[in-house]
Amino acid sequence: MNGLIVLVLASGAVQAAEQKVHRDLPYAGTTHRLQTLDVYAPSGGSHHPVLVWIHGGGWRQGDKSNVQHKPQAFIQHGFVFVSVNYRLAPEVSLKEMAGDVAKAIRWVHDHIADYGGDPRAIYVAGHSAGAHLAALVCTDERYLSREKLSLELIKGCIPVDTAVYDVGQQIKESGPLRAQLYVTVFGEDPNLHREFSPIHHVAKAKGIPPFLILHVADRPDSTAQSRSFGAALQAASVYAKVVACKGQNPCHHQPRSWLGRRLPYPGNVPIPHGDARHKEHVGGVVRAR
Repeated sequence: MNGLIVLVLASGAVQAAEQKVHRDLPYAGTTHRLQTLDVYAPSGGSHHPVLVWIHGGGWRQGDKSNVQHKPQAFIQHGFVFVSVNYRLAPEVSLKEMAGDVAKAIRWVHDHIADYGGDPRAIYVAGHSAGAHLAALVCTDERYLSREKLSLELIKGCIPVDTAVYDVGQQIKESGPLRAQLYVTVFGEDPNLHREFSPIHHVAKAKGIPPFLILHVADRPDSTAQSRSFGAALQAASVYAKVVACKGQNPCHHQPRSWLGRRLPYPGNVPIPHGDARHKEHVGGVVRAR
């Protein structure tokens, strides 16, 4: 299956890992405080896989510092964790926000080896609005192309509980007040709604990375949109698994705690140690194409 990547965390007991934190690193060649990122890295080693995290906040608020337990959880499993800020509405358009995410990925590609990361093992994840931006940049190749990168650089995408894989559909099915909130970010033009909808950029043979799509089990809009998006990816021969978050702390309401405390992710597929795909094992991650 084209683009198959299976995230597998290393077996055996995991001990607390020391981390080095590098804050407020500019990634776009500017001094704008929102075009910065933080790198959380293991204290030693090299060629660690990298998780790029895009925060939520309705495209209007939020901050890269709101990560709670996630950096430590990923570092314990051999990752470098990168938390990204991006400019927000109404200062900039949605297109510019996604452009900031692509610029951050470019910076990671170019510089993460200096922090022990592997530029060939970059995963992109995000929550809510950040999940939308992650999915958009990982399906609409134009954003990474502007940074002279391709979708094939991304080894996996993990969007956490967004309901705008299809922007136009979500606006149509929302009540007036909620719909207006979306319109203030995405505009009124149906062509823009389509342009900013990850589901409308899904196609075969684009190099779209595998997706692990998480959503809150009792949230109807994100459930329906997640299932539709997953089905569209699968129809395009892109590996996609959709997982419903259940329990007292579902992934939308407390995504950082939920995600950080429940590694490995639901839906990870164990790979037997005798499997040939283990030859590409890097820092607890198995990549297979």
